[in-house]
Amino acid sequence: MSENTVHLTPELVENPVGAYAGFRAQAELPRVVLPELRTPVRLVTRYADVKAALTEPRLIRDRSKVPGGAEGSDPQAELAEAAFEGFPAEYAKYLTGHLALFDGEDHARRRAPLTRAFTARRIAALRSFVERSAGELIRELAAKGEAADLLGEFAYPLTTSVICELVGVDEDDRPRVCAWIRDFAYGDGSGMTDGLIGIVEYVRELVARRRAEPTEDLISALVRGGREDEHALTEDELVSVVFLLISTGITPPALFLAHAVLALFDHPDQLAALRAEPELLGRAVPELLRYITLVRIGASLYATEDFEFAGTALKKGETVTVALLAANHDPQEYGDAPERLDIAREFSRGDGHLAFGHGAHYCLGAALGRLVTSVVLDQVLVRRPDTALAVGRDELEFGHWPADGFHLLRLPVRF
Repeated sequence: MSENTVHLTPELVENPVGAYAGFRAQAELPRVVLPELRTPVRLVTRYADVKAALTEPRLIRDRSKVPGGAEGSDPQAELAEAAFEGFPAEYAKYLTGHLALFDGEDHARRRAPLTRAFTARRIAALRSFVERSAGELIRELAAKGEAADLLGEFAYPLTTSVICELVGVDEDDRPRVCAWIRDFAYGDGSGMTDGLIGIVEYVRELVARRRAEPTEDLISALVRGGREDEHALTEDELVSVVFLLISTGITPPALFLAHAVLALFDHPDQLAALRAEPELLGRAVPELLRYITLVRIGASLYATEDFEFAGTALKKGETVTVALLAANHDPQEYGDAPERLDIAREFSRGDGHLAFGHGAHYCLGAALGRLVTSVVLDQVLVRRPDTALAVGRDELEFGHWPADGFHLLRLPVRF
């Protein structure tokens, strides 16, 4: 391993300035080892380079498709081992079916039915449900007259209700689904296997139910399949896709909502501006997505041949990873103070950030995420101007996962 390899810590991964500023200034992509992993990767930190990497056809996500094979250790496999060690093989396969790990036609075939099912009409129709669900949860918590955990008692139940409504999970089953996902994705690790097994078995049962009695939900649309000229998803692929929708539709959005509220607590001037001008919500949501960038480090990419990228001579099979948080704080893209939260910031084009990725793997849930965030900020902070942190800032608890920075474990607030 090169002496110039930097071993990143969770603190460095989540610091939008820190080491990233030095990395961006280097002519070549730096070699780094992500937290709790062993194999060095080339880290892409500049906004333009990250965007280019995510659409570069010579950088692929499926290592097995590198011509002639890739030699050496695989950081993506190390990450899976660190995160999912000990899972029964018959259930672990549903984790390897993640859309983010496929390329080209394989990815397009799996994503196409989701794209058609995840329609703008279906998302827009959820607004009243999100508003009603958020309002009910807030009123229940406020009525207790004591501090509430905005993450565990509000964000998790809300994102569970929303994704379950979209996917088609029956209302009576939602508490079980939420518990399984929390055990799988957010506990102390002791319940991960039980959570995975529980949700996979439930999804299998739900798919069978929708085959027998289809409704207007997303699972029924997936079961019906796409166009006649397309290959239908296999049963395992269908379960993998629904598992992906449920798992990524609950924990990441819940964490983002908690971090977004905390970011505004940390910037009282910005919170005051939002409360004074609620119409700023349209700008505040993309700015918070940029500022927080919940997924700090993207999936591993593998060079299919020797070629030069971002000033660096890549070797066939070499691993490249994008630092989305670094890209979203690049002064070349955002000016002199990209580390500053500015809810009035105007973006020149598109999303204005890479928090949802870019290219073929752009997040399917982006529109839903923006909708839910807008509703939550309005109902939790704008309409309730007394909502505040219930503990000292230094009393908040955080945890971290392999190859990542820190995330909130709970967020005590008073309404």
